[in-house]
Amino acid sequence: MRLVPSLVLCVLSWPAHAALNVFACEPEWGALARELGGEKANVYVASTALQDPHRIEARPSLIARARSADLAICTGAELEIGWMPLVQTQSGNAKIQAGQPGYFEAASVVPLLEKPERVDRSMGDVHAAGNPHVHLDPRNIARIAAALGERMADLDPANRKDYETRTRNFLERWREATARWESKAAPLKGMPLVVYHKNMTYMIRWLGMREVANLEPKPGLPPSTGHLTELLARLQREPAKAIVRSAYNDPRPGEWLAERAKIPSIAIAFTVGGTPQAKDLFSLYDDTLERLLAAAK
Repeated sequence: MRLVPSLVLCVLSWPAHAALNVFACEPEWGALARELGGEKANVYVASTALQDPHRIEARPSLIARARSADLAICTGAELEIGWMPLVQTQSGNAKIQAGQPGYFEAASVVPLLEKPERVDRSMGDVHAAGNPHVHLDPRNIARIAAALGERMADLDPANRKDYETRTRNFLERWREATARWESKAAPLKGMPLVVYHKNMTYMIRWLGMREVANLEPKPGLPPSTGHLTELLARLQREPAKAIVRSAYNDPRPGEWLAERAKIPSIAIAFTVGGTPQAKDLFSLYDDTLERLLAAAK
């Protein structure tokens, strides 16, 4: 009889209507899982928009959540290499181990940019598989959504039709929104930008902008005074339109350079929750374009 309260607590730990427990490594994948799963998915997001996704800690709370997950959704391409393998191992959850149906890597279903021919320590935080920051190109989101919807349906076949319907509806709304974004963003084509980290490559490629410099001297290395001074001299010869950083980046290096180069320094959400306006995937793109267009003017 003493076991009954414990059993009741276990049953109540997830909402009764949720058939699929989802562990999302980053906010964008949590938002996508909610779009495709609706009430059939109970989604836990392991990080926030104000955290560098490279540097999440494998905290006991994350490991505890991973133990009961049916599906883990991560970016992959080594983005979470510093913490997710430990979460998987320590959780003891066979479902979400690499290679199992319950582990989904978004980067595995899209073409990756910036694949290095070689990798060594002197190059900084370079990912051997290619640039993992895939989510700011809506064409990538469409590919990932189609594959993720199918995976969720496979893991929860009793609710397959719900996942298929929600995925189809999402993709239709996403196609319409993408056409609207591309039309609205036409003035951004050719716009030269300084970025903090090479995490906006896919957005820049999609919109036809130009990345002319990085605040980081090498990927993952914080901006140094010497590097910023060199950038200032370069921008005096080859001006940029704006300095762009993610919500989680330190604003001070960009503001220092912007003040001296007399160009705006702007922060974009980068992922869901990075600004008050970026509440889901659709508003993430809406807000990002509004900020870039304001800088372009």
